[in-house]
Amino acid sequence: MTDGVADELRSPAQRWLLAAGWASLAVPTLWDFMVGQWSAYSQGHEFVLLGVVGWLLWRKSPQLNRLPLAPIGWLTWLGWAVGLMAYTIGRTQEFIRVELLAVWWMALMVLRVGWGPQAWRQTWFIWLFALFMIPLPFSVVLALTAPLKEAVSAVATVALRVAGYPIARTGVVITVGQYQLLVAEACAGLQSMFVLEAMGLLYSYLVQHRSWWRNALLAACAVPVSFAANVVRVMTLVWVTYHFGDATGQGFVHNFAGLVLFGVALALLAGVDAVLGWWWPDDQLRPDLAQEHRA
Repeated sequence: MTDGVADELRSPAQRWLLAAGWASLAVPTLWDFMVGQWSAYSQGHEFVLLGVVGWLLWRKSPQLNRLPLAPIGWLTWLGWAVGLMAYTIGRTQEFIRVELLAVWWMALMVLRVGWGPQAWRQTWFIWLFALFMIPLPFSVVLALTAPLKEAVSAVATVALRVAGYPIARTGVVITVGQYQLLVAEACAGLQSMFVLEAMGLLYSYLVQHRSWWRNALLAACAVPVSFAANVVRVMTLVWVTYHFGDATGQGFVHNFAGLVLFGVALALLAGVDAVLGWWWPDDQLRPDLAQEHRA
């Protein structure tokens, strides 16, 4: 089954119609996930990631709008059917992860029909990045969060003790002076490292270094950089609590520490990137990027 429109372009009205159909499914799902009944599963960074996905697609839109179409075969129709079935199951049975994956998959189907199969190759990173908005299974979070929190707590405690603070630790409970602080998942857990890994991949994607080795190592370094940023966040909260009291540490400063987390992570990534540049300098653009710029 084909539509006979190979090497042609969809009209803007047809593309808007496809996007509107997808939005009719996606908007209720994203609303429930971010601010509605499933908001407990979100971490607060999803708004930022969704905005980044939209911005990346907007940057790619001039290239996408020039891509030729190809006939729509039976595999595409099968993909539509699978996506709609998964969405129906997730929505009616309240499987939020299945529902979110279905929305993600249907976006790929809309891109295939509206902009052609080459659009997938042009936007592969964007859809990989979008997956970071989907919450990890609770069993995975439960299994990995405890060791991560304990490791972050241990490093932060040692660093502050070396700095001369009266501090001790029992598991993930830090005692400093007369205060006790519980290192929560949001401060040093898997989800925060998960989103920081996403930001590290985004940084690597945007800088577009000529060396593939440099890009790969920069992406890999996002994991230890995320860990180090979490340590700085915990140390900041402990320091503020010790000097200004528990109310200050758990109030605005606690939320502001989340911004500090991202700032420290990006600064560390930039530093790692500069060091990697000693071995793999950007003497010229990668051949594929040079061709893109000429176009």
